[in-house]
Amino acid sequence: MIGEPETDGDWDTASGAEGAAEHLPREREPERGHGRGPRTPWLWALGGVVAASAVWAGTLAAQDRFADTPRIDYRHAENLCREVSLQVLGKTIDRTPKDADSSDASEGRSGAQDWAHCAVRLKNAQERLSYQAQVLVELHKKTDPGPEFGTGPLGITGLRIDPEQRREVPGLGDRAMLDRYYGSGGDRLTVLDGGAVFTLTVEWFATSAGEQESVDEDAIDGAMIEDVRALMAKLRR
Repeated sequence: MIGEPETDGDWDTASGAEGAAEHLPREREPERGHGRGPRTPWLWALGGVVAASAVWAGTLAAQDRFADTPRIDYRHAENLCREVSLQVLGKTIDRTPKDADSSDASEGRSGAQDWAHCAVRLKNAQERLSYQAQVLVELHKKTDPGPEFGTGPLGITGLRIDPEQRREVPGLGDRAMLDRYYGSGGDRLTVLDGGAVFTLTVEWFATSAGEQESVDEDAIDGAMIEDVRALMAKLRR
């Protein structure tokens, strides 16, 4: 009678599948320290945020740069004497503006500012008072002239301005001011419009002894306003 086989030790209860699995080739685990594994998704997202922030910052910087640039609605005049007529002033004081001459005009251009100047003599054959007008147009391309408008003497003639006589002129540019000289002798009109500043100065002085003509400064002021308004319309682009 055949007996049951004898076994040394316990019976192996592992299934055949489990046992076979031990002999199957295993996947190699990636070696650490060699090469780069797949990038974590949050790193990609972070990179996108940084790039978008850089583009947005550049856009804001460009907008701020252009926002700080003064508005200029006027063209530069290479010969301002050819643009200035002073017709209203001439009629008011019964004088005829001298014909435009290139020697009476000057101008300059730069990256920060363009400017043009014209000196005009208003004459009359029988005059005892001599009138002279000066026109200056400044186009500020980099710095807004608004905060400093009307705060300084504005040239040598400005030293003769009487601050007690200053008047605001409504309806002309963004802001306009009329000034008078100490003890008469001259008026000055200054107009701010965006980055443009217009200045018209009219002076008068005796040319002979004896009785002098009377000067109606209110009428001269009104004529100056109209002539500057006409010049602004002519140079507007």
